[in-house]
Amino acid sequence: MSIDAQDHPDSETYDEDEDEDRTRIQQWARDWIEHPNKAYAVMGVFGAGVLLTTTLFPLYWLFAVAMTPPGQSDIPLIPATFDFSAFIVIFQRIPFARYMFNSLFYAVSVTLIVLVVGSLAGYAFGRLRFKGKKVLLFSLLLISFFPPATLFLPLFQAFNQQIKMLGLFTLPVEIYQTPAAVITPISAFAMPLAIFILTTFYSQIPDGLEDAARIEGTTRLGALFRVVVPLSAPGVATAGILTFITTYVEFFFSFLMTGDQASEWAPIVNGVLAFQTRYTVRYDLQAAASLVAIIPVAILVVVAQEKIISGLTQGALKE
Repeated sequence: MSIDAQDHPDSETYDEDEDEDRTRIQQWARDWIEHPNKAYAVMGVFGAGVLLTTTLFPLYWLFAVAMTPPGQSDIPLIPATFDFSAFIVIFQRIPFARYMFNSLFYAVSVTLIVLVVGSLAGYAFGRLRFKGKKVLLFSLLLISFFPPATLFLPLFQAFNQQIKMLGLFTLPVEIYQTPAAVITPISAFAMPLAIFILTTFYSQIPDGLEDAARIEGTTRLGALFRVVVPLSAPGVATAGILTFITTYVEFFFSFLMTGDQASEWAPIVNGVLAFQTRYTVRYDLQAAASLVAIIPVAILVVVAQEKIISGLTQGALKE
């Protein structure tokens, strides 16, 4: 044995360990090349872990903030104590349940309006032939990219009877600070996506099924709601769920069109911001209010996740 080997008795052991590690990596690489499904599974698990970490950590951080005592600036990653009093205080200090009801009312109302009107438009675009159909669809696409903030001032003036609608007439009553001031613009902006989804599904229904219903004496409107809509249930569910979630978490119009936090029809975002004053901010109460606010959406997503996935994937296929 050489002098260097005698001076470093662990060198041979180190080389053997390095060779074993290199051999193990080569075996893994060879195994993944021969069986790519294993590689896909590993990458899928890694991607899912990253996705869950990035999406669930903000919710955990809200929970940690809600558990922090008032006035404490440093928030530990793991709460020292678990005090759930903040989840009770938010209902005692403000009518938080009323704010939740208002947002749920807006979401349900907008969803119903969008599904009814969107079904009629989707039927026309998906199953009828008429001139200008592509132009109208392209116009809907442009509307979906239109910035909503640019319409606030004219809508604000119209809802306060300060300008004429289309230059012809004024609204019979002032609808500012009422549910109509929130439901009307949000329905308009949620309509294009629903129409595109429903158009895709309605166009895939075989003409023979609708023709059979028409022979039995059903009108086009009856065929739509008795044949086309039931057969397009995944698409209708997807459009409805996406519209509900978008409306429930909407901030811009629901906050500005209801005036202030004392408004009777204020949405849930007003309830979250109610714990912030000019001089103090109760971050623990805001975090607790945020967690309570997302409960309806979380339940809906968990219950209807299969409908959402099936609706989006089936809508991408053209039969």
